[in-house]
Amino acid sequence: MTAAELLVPPLSPVLLAYSLCVVFAAGVVRGFAGFGFSAITVAGMSLVISPALVVPAIFMLEVLASLSQLRGISRDVDMPWLGWLVLGNLLFIPLGVALLAWLPETPLRLLIGALLMAAALLLRAGARAALVPTRAVRFAAGLVSGFINGVAAIGGIALAVLLSTTAMPPATLRATMIALLLFSDLVSLASAALMPTGPHAAGQLLGTDTVRWALWLAPAMLAGIWWGQRSFRGVSPAQFRRHVLNLLIVLAAVSVLRSIAALAWG
Repeated sequence: MTAAELLVPPLSPVLLAYSLCVVFAAGVVRGFAGFGFSAITVAGMSLVISPALVVPAIFMLEVLASLSQLRGISRDVDMPWLGWLVLGNLLFIPLGVALLAWLPETPLRLLIGALLMAAALLLRAGARAALVPTRAVRFAAGLVSGFINGVAAIGGIALAVLLSTTAMPPATLRATMIALLLFSDLVSLASAALMPTGPHAAGQLLGTDTVRWALWLAPAMLAGIWWGQRSFRGVSPAQFRRHVLNLLIVLAAVSVLRSIAALAWG
């Protein structure tokens, strides 16, 4: 594919405009909360196009999103938390993926989504839970988020639920989430890129179609991130926690509804 062909829109004007709006909204959420871009983008775009066409590009966009935010959040990253979270994810993402070979995927994702939604609802309703940030707690949080990421690809939601029960300041929570997502997205990108799609395939994520999707969607995402970051600067810790819990409830509900739909129509 030539450079000129990369500039050819991947969708019709109407569907492209809709997709750009979805990506912009997801970028706003990513800029504000530090997570949620993939879940919102896949949920919104899957209404008009097969997720298989855009998920590889979303990996690339997630990496770009984290890199675009890294400079502004590097001072706020909680390195003790990040180190243990990275270790837990490294150990338990493969376990979660392997578990899918023995357990039915959709019911498992439905159960996890329902549990996360219930936890977020309880926290939003005023339930008090306070995780003391010991090494064991940090490592356990990494294991849980890594396992759920491997099983259901919503480890970011699980981690946000866990971190929202700590006394971590909003800027630190957001920065640590962004740094961990950069790590996990790079691992996912590398793993998928090395997985051939056929005897002569170089890897799905290295295809020119993926690059074309990313080129067309990236400006809307970056504009949304810029807007979300501006919004974050003006919120108090209480407002941030409330907004994050509301977002977690919505994202977990979307995961549950997608699983129910898959069971009903699968």
